[in-house]
Amino acid sequence: MSNTSTELEVTPSLELLKDTSSINALENEAIYIIREVAAQFEKPVLLFSGGKDSITLVRLAQKAFWPSKIPFPLMHIDTGHNFPETIEFRDRLVEELGLELIVRNVQDSIDQGKVKEESGRYSSRNSLQTTTLLDAIEEFKFDACIGGARRDEEKARAKERIFSVRDDFGQWDERNQRPELFDMLNGQIELGQNVRVFPISNWTELDVWSYIKEEQIEIPSIYFAHKRKTFLRDGMIWSAEDGIVFREEDEVVEERLIRFRTVGDMSCTAAVLSDAETIDKVVEEIRDSSISERGARIDDKRSEAAMEKRKQQGYF
Repeated sequence: MSNTSTELEVTPSLELLKDTSSINALENEAIYIIREVAAQFEKPVLLFSGGKDSITLVRLAQKAFWPSKIPFPLMHIDTGHNFPETIEFRDRLVEELGLELIVRNVQDSIDQGKVKEESGRYSSRNSLQTTTLLDAIEEFKFDACIGGARRDEEKARAKERIFSVRDDFGQWDERNQRPELFDMLNGQIELGQNVRVFPISNWTELDVWSYIKEEQIEIPSIYFAHKRKTFLRDGMIWSAEDGIVFREEDEVVEERLIRFRTVGDMSCTAAVLSDAETIDKVVEEIRDSSISERGARIDDKRSEAAMEKRKQQGYF
């Protein structure tokens, strides 16, 4: 008697299989890099901003050392102009995971006269972080700083190696980069040097979101659509809350449905119009976007080589 069962065999789409395979390969690479940092360096630290990329790094570090705790601290260079949602999330995450968090404040660098507060229409504390960061590296004698930069974000970051050596002044020389062949990561450094390490350098924005979705990672609410008081400037949408961003009298405040694709200092991070309230909708939105997430960062628009100049001076 023939089998007349109507039960259907459900198979994943080729696109889904491709995405999952790609994410697994990227995860394995990132975990390998993080373990190499722990093996090759004496005092590593994970640079944590509370943004999606650094949150992804925390999950990868958890997997790299499970069931042990992450064997190095997290460090946040706080401009004092961060989104409140990000700071709340940061504090809750480290408490839940039992992690060590070091916070160093740009305001202290300003008070000590090491940097000067900017003023005017495009004032920001973002570039002032460099001095605070370099002081913290020297204070704790960190020899490796793990960061969430990705090559797809900006052309200066595309030049950087996974193990990126900084000199004893914290500076980066793009013309003096080590070759990285066959996943051979060279952690040898001279006295006074340190290394910036980028485990998700080969990921894209879509890869990060796909991983967040697959791993069900919690992220700050500002990454999803919400109503916020904002104003328009130079075709970009700026937050009008908390009085952080300088606003001209003729720049009208309106409530808009927006979200943030990238989370940095409030004074240099613009929003995008969006109704994406879930990760699925965010992923769909990113797939259809023709603009880089860094297109919403005014600090990258100060000059054609703005990011490269900041990195040469010791920026993240």
